[in-house]
Amino acid sequence: MKAIKTIVIFLLVLSSFCNTVSAQQKQFKALLVTTTKGWHHESLHYGVLAIQQLGVKNYFDVVLLENPNGITDKYLEQFQVVIFLNTTGDVFDSAQQKVMERFIQSGKGFVGIHSASDTEYDWEWYNKLVGRMFKIHPVIQTATLNIVDDKFPGMQGFANDKLWTDEWYEFGPEKITGLNYILAVDENSYEPKVQWGEKKGAGMGKLHPIAWYHNFDGGRSFYTALGHLPAVYSNDAFLDHLYAGNFWAATGKK
Repeated sequence: MKAIKTIVIFLLVLSSFCNTVSAQQKQFKALLVTTTKGWHHESLHYGVLAIQQLGVKNYFDVVLLENPNGITDKYLEQFQVVIFLNTTGDVFDSAQQKVMERFIQSGKGFVGIHSASDTEYDWEWYNKLVGRMFKIHPVIQTATLNIVDDKFPGMQGFANDKLWTDEWYEFGPEKITGLNYILAVDENSYEPKVQWGEKKGAGMGKLHPIAWYHNFDGGRSFYTALGHLPAVYSNDAFLDHLYAGNFWAATGKK
């Protein structure tokens, strides 16, 4: 009986140890924020599924934020990166904003996808975290992508003047210096002019950035403007691009 008891205890300890090791083997843990206080993208559901599958494929955890009120320093300790997927409007209150700031200042990462740049306009720190904010966009069109920095990983799917159909954001001025642009759209390949009432857009000129990254306030930030259409989230080139950004933001590795 004593021997059986010893074996049972050993197996329980071994099981606990294996579970711990298994949990530690995940590359990193991401918090996925999808809160919308403005426009709600049709692609949001597809994006959640795609990022969850990226986690399965590349062995990292994805946790969907269900309660914004749960954003606390203690809760965020478990994550290495926070992803804003097609968020819009003011998604955090002032206390939650401070928690997010401390998260980045602790050396962690941020990833913004598409309308993450159409979020929290009045939060100056967040504007700098993203780098540039959305201004206006024309109708959805097919255009040519240009790689600006082929040394950043995940860019191979955009080689050879890749044709891409998306919603082409025109951005306001840089909110901070030191943005590293990696992908641009060729304005000669689509019609950038647009007018919403008195608000006009005419493109951004020779360099129309679509994706970039930078170090900010002790942490890391990656942003891509791709991701408006549902079909984008099943495109391998986009998924490689997205994972590379997540991996860098979470780990600092390229």
